[in-house]
Amino acid sequence: MWVSPEDVLLAGALWITERANPYFILQKRKGHGDGGGGLAGLLVGTLDVVLDSSARMAPYRILYQTPDSLVYWTIAHGTSRKEITEHWEWLEHNLLQTLSIFENENDITTFVKGKVQGIIAEYNKNHDVKEDDDTDKFKEASAKFRKLFGMPEEEKLVNYYSCSYWKGKTLYYTIITVYNITQLEKSATLLLPDVIKVSTRINEHVFSVFLNINETFKLAEQLANIAMRQLLDNKGFEQDRSLPKLKKKSPKKVSALKRDLDARAKSERYRALFRLPKDEKLDGHTDCTLWTPFNKMHILGQMFVSTNYICFTSKEETLCSLIIPLREVTIVEKADSSNVLPSPVSISTKNRMTFLFANLKDRDFLVQRISDFLQQTTSKIHLERELTGSLNSSDDEVKNLLLLHLMKLFSLPAQAKEFLKEQAWKNHFTEFGQGVCMYRTEKTKELVLKGIPENMRGELWLLFSGAINEMATHPGYYEDLVEKSMGKYNLATEEIERDLHRSLPEHPAFQNEMGIAALRRVLTAYAFRNPNIGYCQAMNIVTSVLLLYAKEEEAFWLLVALCERMLPDYYNTRVVGALVDQGVFEELAREYVPQLYDCMQDLGVISTISLSWFLTLFLSVMPFESAVVVVDCFFYDGIKVIFQLALSVLHANIHQLLGCKDDGEAMTVLGRYLDSVTNKDSTLPPIPHLHSLLTDNGEPHPEVDIFKLVRSSYEKFGSIRADVIEQMRFKQRLRVIQTIEDTTKRNVVRTIVTETAFSIDELEELYVLFKAEHLTSCYWGGSSNPTERHDPSLPYLEQYRIDVEQFKGLFNLLFPWANGAHSDPLAVRFFRLLDHNGDTLINFREFINGLGVLCHGDLTEKLKLLYKMHVIPGECASMQFIHLGKSSLGNFRKMFNFNGKCYSQFIEFCKTLYSMFSEDVAEQELYHATATVTSLLLEMGEVGKLFSSSGRRDHNMEDKPESSMCRRDVADPKTTQEAVSDNIKLEDSSPKDTGTSSAMLISDDETKDDTSMSSYSVLSAGSHELDEKLQCEDIADDTVLVRSDSGSDGERGLPHSTSIDKDWAITFEQFLASVLTEQALVHYFEKPVDVAARITNAKNVRKVGRSLSTSDYEISLSG
Repeated sequence: MWVSPEDVLLAGALWITERANPYFILQKRKGHGDGGGGLAGLLVGTLDVVLDSSARMAPYRILYQTPDSLVYWTIAHGTSRKEITEHWEWLEHNLLQTLSIFENENDITTFVKGKVQGIIAEYNKNHDVKEDDDTDKFKEASAKFRKLFGMPEEEKLVNYYSCSYWKGKTLYYTIITVYNITQLEKSATLLLPDVIKVSTRINEHVFSVFLNINETFKLAEQLANIAMRQLLDNKGFEQDRSLPKLKKKSPKKVSALKRDLDARAKSERYRALFRLPKDEKLDGHTDCTLWTPFNKMHILGQMFVSTNYICFTSKEETLCSLIIPLREVTIVEKADSSNVLPSPVSISTKNRMTFLFANLKDRDFLVQRISDFLQQTTSKIHLERELTGSLNSSDDEVKNLLLLHLMKLFSLPAQAKEFLKEQAWKNHFTEFGQGVCMYRTEKTKELVLKGIPENMRGELWLLFSGAINEMATHPGYYEDLVEKSMGKYNLATEEIERDLHRSLPEHPAFQNEMGIAALRRVLTAYAFRNPNIGYCQAMNIVTSVLLLYAKEEEAFWLLVALCERMLPDYYNTRVVGALVDQGVFEELAREYVPQLYDCMQDLGVISTISLSWFLTLFLSVMPFESAVVVVDCFFYDGIKVIFQLALSVLHANIHQLLGCKDDGEAMTVLGRYLDSVTNKDSTLPPIPHLHSLLTDNGEPHPEVDIFKLVRSSYEKFGSIRADVIEQMRFKQRLRVIQTIEDTTKRNVVRTIVTETAFSIDELEELYVLFKAEHLTSCYWGGSSNPTERHDPSLPYLEQYRIDVEQFKGLFNLLFPWANGAHSDPLAVRFFRLLDHNGDTLINFREFINGLGVLCHGDLTEKLKLLYKMHVIPGECASMQFIHLGKSSLGNFRKMFNFNGKCYSQFIEFCKTLYSMFSEDVAEQELYHATATVTSLLLEMGEVGKLFSSSGRRDHNMEDKPESSMCRRDVADPKTTQEAVSDNIKLEDSSPKDTGTSSAMLISDDETKDDTSMSSYSVLSAGSHELDEKLQCEDIADDTVLVRSDSGSDGERGLPHSTSIDKDWAITFEQFLASVLTEQALVHYFEKPVDVAARITNAKNVRKVGRSLSTSDYEISLSG
């Protein structure tokens, strides 16, 4: 291919010159092909394979050089001699003579480079190639990847790495599809120091000898995480269509997609670190220092800049962090540089705080970037104010209630301890700043551990969770959502109503309609905001606590932060997030309390306690006034607090738990301990705890101070890091989602196993194939939107659905009738029959129903199905697919009838039969039997037509008489048989025969007289009138006769002699009786189908289609 000219200093190193002229040189890489340069060529080839992927290159290239220059330019490279020779010959014929005209070598170089770039641009335009940032080397590697593994164009190569695969082969390593991965881990052994192990349900793959194992593993992990997200949430398919782009220059040796994925990973870490909204994308980061006025120091750290925020975190963890929303910024300016303060930037905010950053490497670019973002932010703020001003609430009472929080109505006067806490926080605000731009230091954490004052709890929860940012950028959103959701009813609102009075019923705030109404509004508004979650049990408990300390709108945004960022995937129908964290907790328990782990696993307690503890943040298992302290710490430090506290509870009861004999006894021990956790600083009225009612009447457990318990958890288990938790979450997410998928498969199989003759094992194998076809098409594209086909929130049987294109693939692999060129049209007919609701999608049950008839049905069932498949689509659109094995022939007669409109379908029916028997061992015998049956059916149809025509002639004497209605020229059955056979083989005719093929089924006698029309016209299909004609339509390289509902002048019609008879008809009984007269056909439809063999073949075809194949690949990997 032609490439943008790149300079080469040493043209002869590692290359052999094969052709040359004054301006161009054609070279071959040493070590490629035969005669590759002896020992030197062998060495070069070996180095190309062993070195990193950036060293790989095409085996042929063309260089440009002017006679007096020492610099060469690569202008083309090729993967084969044929390709590079074509380029060489083009240069000689079209360019070489032109270059001799120039006198200046610089002009020659400019001309050649411009010509090559013009060729590339023209090629991209003609082939609709989109501009991208991928290097030529990477494009070449991508082409090799598709060639080697048989991948379609939709599959994108992310990156490739040299490695060793432990089956004696060396190959590219990349994550192609990871839907079946159950474990992905990086490990080290004495024999293999750096290993990546990929486990699936079937086998295990081990890769080693990486030059950059950390980068490889991170990329594999990220792609696996994306795939799991797609299994969990159908939005995952759309999110991958809009990967973020890096603004700054990135290494050119990686693909644009790899850089985009790196940008996504950095943005995710950035958002998690500073609790920012989900749509915030990192623009860049740089090392710097921050002047901290509270300790008069310059702290070394990193500045992060995104579209709406400037953030800072110190190199030393917990020393200092800072979040500056651009909506709060008033001035960004460059300060005067000095030896003490080089390249400083000053940022001022609306609350009169000034932040001084220094030691910025690219200060001018950074200031310009921040200024651009600041200008965009200012414009958005003005727009939001205008929109907010236009919103007027129709319910002033509701509007006033939104400004209240319930605790003010149901609290006792503040005590001395509470007053001291408030004073300590006010002093902290004076020293470190107040609001979202506050310096967050170790002192902030200390104050949180000592307890947040009741009056400040809502404000600080908003601040630490990041919910304050979303609320500030969405003014009026909650109020508008409340108005829109009022009076709306769905499944979520029904569940909300059922749980309203179960939400902290012991608290006085929820013993009256005011508290209940506020809770209803918040939960309903969130259900309408996020229908994928809607409402989940435990949300009511958490939301009720939020309402006690925050206003309604604040509580809503706190709930958004909880459900969508801080506890991801917790609150959905399958509580995946809680199950993932349950697995993480088990790992942590094994590491931190190993002496207790085996006992807890034997009792099965960890899985029981973790769900109730994590889902409600201990609110359902601890006294309320103690549990809110846990919520304080959670909003500040995230999920690690919950893990630390859970481990502390286990550690405090280790001796009692080791003596427990069953899970009930263990739960009692833990329940009594948690009931005894107290908060003596609380100003709340005494609230009875419901969980204590479930414990026994034994000795009460000694009181445990909540602040001591929390501090103990930090001292003993504070080493647990948030990034380590995320790593463990990924590992557990693979396991949990695959377990859910296995459960779904078992539930689907259990649901339909009684409805079919397939065994459980066969159904499971078929489900795997069905699901794989669905997921592959979702990723690589199909005729329908993947989000329509894949919805995890649907019932088990509806979660995976396939469209007609996917069905064609499975039809050709599994269905015994798939044979010959007519398979695709037959698959389309079959699909239309199975699609009950007409949404162009079928689920697994419908798929199995159809396959079951063909594999396990008796002769009559199969023939019924075949008959119905050929009813004209317009006539069967309103018919429902009945259980073929149970329907009676009487009902079947009414539903299946080749009436006049469906006559052309009889031709299709005959073509289907001939196609089905292709390559069968009894092919000739079956063809003869089909011809005989066809002849019988034609005669039966003619007899029926005569009776119908006779009856209509008596009632329509005023109609224009036609010869076909009063004369019947009986053609010889043999002639008819041959005519039908000829029509079945229309696919072998050339295009020039198309005009005559339309009348191939008309007998010789009929074609002699152009003005007469025989009543034995085999092409009769719909109407006597001249304007209703047959047209020829090409389906899968086969000429198919179909009925045209409305003829046009541009369509090719039949002569008047081939006018169409309305009354030609065949009933199913006639068809069945005709087939039963031919033993060959009876044997074919009754012969058993080896389902296991077909499933095995389908799996092998799918496997081979994605496996390594180098038979037609001339390029060696070393090239």
